[in-house]
Amino acid sequence: MRHTLGVLIATVLLSTGLVATTPAAPVLAAGLPTSPLGDPPGANDWTCRPTAARPTPVVLVHGTGGDRASLLQRLSRGIKAKGFCVYSLDYGNRGLGDIPTSAGQLKTFVQRVLRSTGANKVSMVGHSQGGMMPRYYIKFLGGDRVVDDLVGLAPSNHGTAYTAGTNPISELVGFACRACVQQGAGSAFLRRLNAGDETPGPVSYTQVTTRYDEVVVPHTSGYLAAGPRTTNVTLQKKCPLELAEHLFIPLATPSLSITLDALTHVGPARATFQPRCI
Repeated sequence: MRHTLGVLIATVLLSTGLVATTPAAPVLAAGLPTSPLGDPPGANDWTCRPTAARPTPVVLVHGTGGDRASLLQRLSRGIKAKGFCVYSLDYGNRGLGDIPTSAGQLKTFVQRVLRSTGANKVSMVGHSQGGMMPRYYIKFLGGDRVVDDLVGLAPSNHGTAYTAGTNPISELVGFACRACVQQGAGSAFLRRLNAGDETPGPVSYTQVTTRYDEVVVPHTSGYLAAGPRTTNVTLQKKCPLELAEHLFIPLATPSLSITLDALTHVGPARATFQPRCI
């Protein structure tokens, strides 16, 4: 618990600029900071047109404290290389803000992607909060009609070990990062999100977790209820030597391999699929 809280505090401090690591990013008119790294490789080409072989654009969704390029470069490059149109957005003041509000921003971005590409649906690949937040869009904002696949990498589906308390540090985190409190295990937000059907609509759900996750604890809390359109997989069950933890799971070779399996056929990633490990 203490280590997890420390990780979340560090994320908040880095993301809000209280600890500087890179020059401050420019801010959009809507108040959302843009990525200082720009777009991930191959992403946000608004001239891209889906093909018959790859009719569904893919939207990348960053995690708490991130931006549209954070840790998503390898995923973007690999998905683009398979022939998909790829897009990535900044949302929620680096993912620190109210999650339902962020889901509304995701909805607006998806509508832009659909208009630009002429596609009927998109797929989504998200890290941490980015694997969970689209579920709010799917369940409450009409996303079930336009999302084909949702792949979550270490998704905070049932929360993190952090829960809001009354000590000054917890209050500081809650003030700086509304999404951190909402992602606390047992939060009112997560109770509402997970009530009833956890996997609504005709969406295919793939959850990829890592045994070494220090934020989503236990890592299996990233799983969703079993069903015909749901696959839950832990990297080390497929690749025992994989060391990726919460932060670096989007960069792991088997994560990309499982993601591509989910995106390139009907339904979620196959439970029997053996990904590349190195």
